[in-house]
Amino acid sequence: MPVLAYWVHNLSPFLIRFGENFGIRYYGLAYLAGFVTAGWLLVRYHRAGRTPLDPNAAMDLMLALIVGVIVGGRLGYFLLYQPQWLMQDPLALLRVWEGGMASHGGFLGVVGALAWFARSHKIGFLHLGDLVVTTAPAGLFFGRIANFINGELWGKTTDVPWAIVFPLSAPHTAIRLIPPRHPSKLYEAALEGALLFAYTQWRFWRSDVVKAKPGRLAGEFLIAYALARAIGEIFREPDAALILGLSRGTFYSIFLVGAGVALIAYPRRNPRQSL
Repeated sequence: MPVLAYWVHNLSPFLIRFGENFGIRYYGLAYLAGFVTAGWLLVRYHRAGRTPLDPNAAMDLMLALIVGVIVGGRLGYFLLYQPQWLMQDPLALLRVWEGGMASHGGFLGVVGALAWFARSHKIGFLHLGDLVVTTAPAGLFFGRIANFINGELWGKTTDVPWAIVFPLSAPHTAIRLIPPRHPSKLYEAALEGALLFAYTQWRFWRSDVVKAKPGRLAGEFLIAYALARAIGEIFREPDAALILGLSRGTFYSIFLVGAGVALIAYPRRNPRQSL
């Protein structure tokens, strides 16, 4: 199929633009939507009697998670994907408007935020982890949609009918010469976002796993996310050098599988003590 027969990505990363590189970006709105959804779900869980985390504490938890996600995601991007850039230009870490977040780094930031919150509010760490993983897929969904709108992190070249031409994949090249690619961010939005959200919500509401086996749902999520991420990476153009023949997204996900298995196998003598 001729290149010109494919849709050319021409979406603006700004909802409202005030200058060349300043305005209300969809990426920022995606984070806002994810955190608002998470806060709403946590309040709903308490009202349903599923958690002792009251609305006021839930808002405190959300603030801790916001800091954890942003700091962890930003540091993770540079340490896991662009360490040379950080060494050459340390101030790039602070230029958040230029983009650059890593979901694996965000996970580490969330773990740190949960550990601090659990200790300061005397609420079980594993219980908090179970709550958070039921809300995380919403943020992942909105984030991947924002990635697509930005025209970044594109997929591998392909000739499937739904392929898209991403001009940013070959700057300063005539559109007719740019090969179409998989819209891999939409695949990941469906897998990491919509599918995992449906699964974690089903497990949360249709079973007593959160009360009977604290930490198990978090473990299931980590394994499921690693699998979804690995599938998505099949269609995604690697954005950094491979590690042992694997994309970095797939390689780092191996550690999530290990953490997930450990959480599922974790002995629970008195589960309610973790609540």
